Amino acid sequence: MSNTMRQWRLPQFGRQHLQLAQVEIPTPGDDEILVKVAAAALNYRDKLNIEDGSGGLQITPPLVPASDLSGTVAAIGKRVTRFSTGERVLGTFWADWIDGPWPGHALTLGGPLTGTLAEYVVLKQEWVVHAAATLDDIHASTLPCAALSAWFALVEQGHLHAGQTVVIQGTGGVSLFGLQFAAAHGANVIVISGDDDKLERAKTLGATHAINRRKTPNWDVAVRDITAGRGADHVLEMVGGDNLLLSLRALKQAGRISVIGTLGEAEIHSPSVPLFLGRPTIQGIGVGHRRALEDMIRAVDHLGLTPVVDKVYALAELPAALDHLERGPFGKLVLRMD
Repeated sequence: MSNTMRQWRLPQFGRQHLQLAQVEIPTPGDDEILVKVAAAALNYRDKLNIEDGSGGLQITPPLVPASDLSGTVAAIGKRVTRFSTGERVLGTFWADWIDGPWPGHALTLGGPLTGTLAEYVVLKQEWVVHAAATLDDIHASTLPCAALSAWFALVEQGHLHAGQTVVIQGTGGVSLFGLQFAAAHGANVIVISGDDDKLERAKTLGATHAINRRKTPNWDVAVRDITAGRGADHVLEMVGGDNLLLSLRALKQAGRISVIGTLGEAEIHSPSVPLFLGRPTIQGIGVGHRRALEDMIRAVDHLGLTPVVDKVYALAELPAALDHLERGPFGKLVLRMD
C-alpha cells in the first residue's frame, strides 16, 4: 500500500481555493481507527462551509470539507475495543454526542474537525458506528447527516406513528428521507415542491399528495383541504423566512414543526398570534446523537429502505458535484473514492 492518499483541502474560504492534494496517510492513535473511505456524501452545509464557513459552527480554514463517510476499518489503535479491522463503518456527524441533550463541547466533522473528502480518515472510536448491513457504501454514506436529521425530527423527537399527516418541503436529501421514514411508519405524506417532475418521483417513494408551490403559493390552504380542515401533525420546515407562517397555518392544533433548513433565508419570521392560537411545538434540528443513528440504521436494515442517490461523482469531480448541489438534486450526491 502506498503511504500517500488524495485529500481535498480548503486553505481559505471560496470554492476556487479547493485543492486536491497528495498527502501522507495518517496513523491512528491509541483510541483511534483508520478508515479506508469508500464513499462520502455531500450536504448543503458542505457547500456553505466551503464558500464562507456559514454552514454551522464557527469554522476557520484550513480544513478538509464534508462530514459523511462510509468505509472499512484499515487499522486500529491499541486501546480500540469497539471495532476490528475489516469492519464496515460510518462516521458520526457530531463527535462526542453519544446520547441525551446536545453537549456544548461536541464538534462536527468537516469543520471545525477534519472532514471526510479523503481516501483515508482517522477518527476516534467513539465517533464511528457500524454501517447498515443492507446498503452498499454509496448508499450507506448518505445516512449520518441527512437521514439522521429526518429521523431525529420525526421519530426520535416527533414520535411519529401511523395515521398522522406529515408535510415535507422540497426533495433534497433530508426531505426524501423524511418522506421515506414517514411512509414506512404509516403516515400520510404531503410533499411540496416547485417542480412537477420531482413531485411525480416523490409519489413513487410513498407520497400520498403533492403540491406545486409555484402553482399553489398558499399551499397551507391546500394542506387544510387535504386533511379536511384538521391540519398536519408534523411539518419539516426547510425554507425559513416567511415560509414559517405557512407552516404554522398548515399545522393542526398543538402540532409540531421541525426547523431543519433555511434555504430561502437564514432567519425565520412569524407574527405572534398564530403561535398563541395554534400552540405549536417548534423544534430546531441539528442532526442527532450517535444512539439515534444506531437506532435508525437498525430500522433501515429492517425496512430494507434504500436512500435516494441522484448522482455519484468521482473524488476529483468535487467542483461539478458542488454545482449540482447548488442546482438542487433529487436526493443525495455522493463522491466515490475509487
